[in-house]
Amino acid sequence: MRTAKLERKTKETDIKLLINLDGKGEYSIDTSISFLDHMLSLMCKHGLFDIKLKAKGDIDIDYHHTVEDIGIVLGKAVKQALGDTKGIPRYGQASVPMDEAIASVSLDISGRPYLVYRVGLLPFKGKKSEGYFDPDLIEDFLQAFVSNAGMTLHVGVPYGRNTHHIIEAIFKALGRALREAISIDSRVKGIPSTKGKL
Repeated sequence: MRTAKLERKTKETDIKLLINLDGKGEYSIDTSISFLDHMLSLMCKHGLFDIKLKAKGDIDIDYHHTVEDIGIVLGKAVKQALGDTKGIPRYGQASVPMDEAIASVSLDISGRPYLVYRVGLLPFKGKKSEGYFDPDLIEDFLQAFVSNAGMTLHVGVPYGRNTHHIIEAIFKALGRALREAISIDSRVKGIPSTKGKL
């Protein structure tokens, strides 16, 4: 079983995470940010990995610290659970439609962190109510995730109108691309690189 258990506590956040990469898509997620809980649940379900996540943060200020720190912990957990990366395909990609929107995700578990984020979101109109989730935080989350997972990630959304649909498509595609990249393939012998190291 490829699992990892991590805790990260700062003056701004307190995060506990348990991940099983060889799971069934089961999850127990409580970040105190309902929208993020929903997105991470979708990622787990479509990625078929199990997560138990409990996070507390200074969300009375804003969501940024909590969202970014969860990305850090998740990235470290994936890297730790992957171990020596023997037997994985390494690459993964998925395109997922969500009504009028579509998101494409391509990734490489390369040891070289890099994020390309080509997502155009319409500016928010109207009054931002309590609990409003700033869509800009998705890029911050993904940057923290790839930097700590040692992963190259390209996210593209060529079109879409509804912000919720766009972000939902991204997280579903990320889950499916991860599932492809980290699955064990009996034909892959050793490290999936001609260098012999990622």
